[in-house]
Amino acid sequence: MRIALVGNHNAGKTTLFNHLTGSSQKIGNWPGVTLEKKTGILRSTDHEVVDLPGIYSLSPYGIEEKISQTFLLEGGVDLVINIIDSTALERSLYLTTQLLELDLPVLIVLNMSDIAVSRGIDIDLATLEQKLDTTIIAISALKKTGIYDLIQAIKTGQFRKNRHERFYDHVIEKALKDIEKHLEPPHARHIAIGLIEGNPHVDVYRQPMIDAIIEGLSASYQRDMEQIIADERYRTIEMIRDQAITVRHQKQSWTDTLDKIFLNRFLAIPLFFIIMFGIYYLAAGPFGAWTVDLVEGWMEILSESVETGLSGLGASDWSVSLVVNGMLAGVGAILAFLPQLIMLFVMIALLETTGYMSRIAFVLDKVFQRVGLSGKSLIPFIIGSGCSVPAILASRAIHDEREKKMTVMLTPFVPCSAKLPIIVLFAGYFFTNRSGLAAASLYFMAIFVIFFSALLLNKIFFKGNSSRYISELPQYKMPNMSYVLRDVYGKAMAFIKHAGSIILMASVVVWFLISFSWRLQYGIDPDQSMLAGIGHVMAWLFYPMLGTWNWGATVSALQGLVAKEQVVASMAIIAGFSEETTEGMLIFGSSAFAFFTPASAYAFMVFNLFSAPCFGAIGAMRQELGSSRRMLLAVLYQTGLAWLLAVIVFNIGRLIEVMI
Repeated sequence: MRIALVGNHNAGKTTLFNHLTGSSQKIGNWPGVTLEKKTGILRSTDHEVVDLPGIYSLSPYGIEEKISQTFLLEGGVDLVINIIDSTALERSLYLTTQLLELDLPVLIVLNMSDIAVSRGIDIDLATLEQKLDTTIIAISALKKTGIYDLIQAIKTGQFRKNRHERFYDHVIEKALKDIEKHLEPPHARHIAIGLIEGNPHVDVYRQPMIDAIIEGLSASYQRDMEQIIADERYRTIEMIRDQAITVRHQKQSWTDTLDKIFLNRFLAIPLFFIIMFGIYYLAAGPFGAWTVDLVEGWMEILSESVETGLSGLGASDWSVSLVVNGMLAGVGAILAFLPQLIMLFVMIALLETTGYMSRIAFVLDKVFQRVGLSGKSLIPFIIGSGCSVPAILASRAIHDEREKKMTVMLTPFVPCSAKLPIIVLFAGYFFTNRSGLAAASLYFMAIFVIFFSALLLNKIFFKGNSSRYISELPQYKMPNMSYVLRDVYGKAMAFIKHAGSIILMASVVVWFLISFSWRLQYGIDPDQSMLAGIGHVMAWLFYPMLGTWNWGATVSALQGLVAKEQVVASMAIIAGFSEETTEGMLIFGSSAFAFFTPASAYAFMVFNLFSAPCFGAIGAMRQELGSSRRMLLAVLYQTGLAWLLAVIVFNIGRLIEVMI
């Protein structure tokens, strides 16, 4: 059996999916698109469970709806489990009425039933089952109650089969029957309704007789048929609500109380800045720096052991250098920052699971509107704090093409996890006790750059009005630690795999280029190496922001195009140190990077933060912008702006240093 989980956003669908499938989950992408696809096996069975994207309707307005509709119609589904938020039954039932029009059995799961009771919402399950003519099971995915009953119902097949309840008046119902006569099953009723609504994705089923029926129906109402169908659905939903739901007087909820603070017109944005400052201060401040020292201590022992072991086995000098000064120095320099990344991932995941992120998107919508964006853009920006690639791809959820392209160009400005090692390394050494403040200031500079760039792009290249932002504000919840741990584990493993593949390969290339001259002589002075030769050719670009001609910083920054993590890895290799010597003090104490001052260090961070992202993100931009020309213009704009900001920052900083 193939089971599809369908429900609104924030209805608890993912939590239920985790309970049903346990450790059997697989994550990939839907065919042809980059949205995440989750599948698993129902516990103690061989039934496949597919977690469909969160949607509010089967009408294909966006990519999530298109995926869900296509899968339900063509994916060989045997059972639909419709997860409903018991505290928002009226809103949730719109999707339910559409699912009940498919030729598929639909089992309804009332999630958060315990919360509904605590809020004085009494749901008569027997009446609700009778009105919808389907099986309904009340659960609490968070407290794991009702899960066993649900699994048993699935395993035994004890649920009602769909008999297509009537949701429309007799005129529409008669037209539906007439249209269905010209259609082949399955899902004839769903297709007939789509034809009446004017859904372009079912146009393939149009024929003259059907068009004549629809024209007659439209003439009877003299209104938009899609709106009439929606009105009829809501009329039925309101009737069901009045008969099956009783709402007792209730005290003000915690959500209402907290929203008076977090959605306050004067406090909302300052609180957001305070929260984000706290996150970056904790991750990149003194505590985060302590974790780097701790990991470096362990890696120092590993590096010494490897070097001793290889030498004892009679390995050649160049092979020992390759492993210790190339592989371990490059990859180890990045892995030392893994604890800080985990802290960042945990705190972002906590904000998402509590319901706060939906609210800040709502609050910032008004601000975004002024620069040509909407609150929809905040989702890619938030995802961008982890990695720019999925963040850029997440812009597909933005239906306005102008707004989508702007979001694609601006998302790489968000400090992603790959940029954090650069920020932490420089801020920790040059700003010591104020490292957290320095790191947070770069985050707020990124916000300024995004708004400034959005305003500029909207006035010059993407003229137009931003779209309206409509979003559900979920109830505040205690963090779901199971979800948080899964999310953080997935992101941490992705970072480790990235460091173990691309960073390892790039580090070997850097080691080779710095170990050999153009005549392939080994053991030469680094200043005579191939890497130095490449750096000297491009060093003039970085002179205005560094105040000196330095090939080491030049090639390190250029490698940020491969992967931003490689900037720090390259510096560690160029400095000539093994894993235990990747600490910031030793890197900047080397002759290669001793020239850095606080002004040039901050400028170097600014350039790497805002310049063109890694190759993976550039490829994603090419895909979403639709042409290589637009992608190239975006890269030139990002890098040009980064260079200009870095030069300005360096010169202002140098003036401050002189004055002090």
